[in-house]
Amino acid sequence: MFIHLKAPWIAMGLLLLWLSVENTSFAQKTDSTEVKKEKPDYSLLPKNPKKATLLSAMVPGLGQIYNNKAWKVPIIYGGFITDFYFIQYNNRRYDIFIQALNSFDKGETTQFPSLNRVALVRNVEFWRRNRDLTILFMGVIYALNIVDANVDAHLSGFEISDDLALDIKPHFESFSSHNNTIGISLHFKFKP
Repeated sequence: MFIHLKAPWIAMGLLLLWLSVENTSFAQKTDSTEVKKEKPDYSLLPKNPKKATLLSAMVPGLGQIYNNKAWKVPIIYGGFITDFYFIQYNNRRYDIFIQALNSFDKGETTQFPSLNRVALVRNVEFWRRNRDLTILFMGVIYALNIVDANVDAHLSGFEISDDLALDIKPHFESFSSHNNTIGISLHFKFKP
């Protein structure tokens, strides 16, 4: 049971350690010289992915503003606010049940008279696990914010052409007199 309670914190710590360690590859040695990877050239892109990533890591949403995608900022902060609300909600429920468990252990009456000790312990573990998962989810939202800024900056040089089109249409097909299928079909159009 002791390991079970620390599992989300251990997983979060390992995730942060993995994210903080720079992606290093083992250098191959040839004739006692190291083979170096060339740095990517971002000068041809309208937006610098490294700058967008750093901006988003410093202040969530700043990389999206740099990439001219400011409409994503309310979504990011809406995610943070919603997750913060659920962290507080789960923590309040955890506190209520831990107090009820402590009162039960002291022989006092609790606000849950129909629950025995096993049920109280189960509720304490349930709300603690939910709280820990929502804290972990806050880190996921932060990481997705950074990844989104990086990917948007990389795709800033991607040109979207009107020569491509996608139509979604209903599709009806009869295999026999009693077997009809209904679905959707995707039609790609390439204009010359």
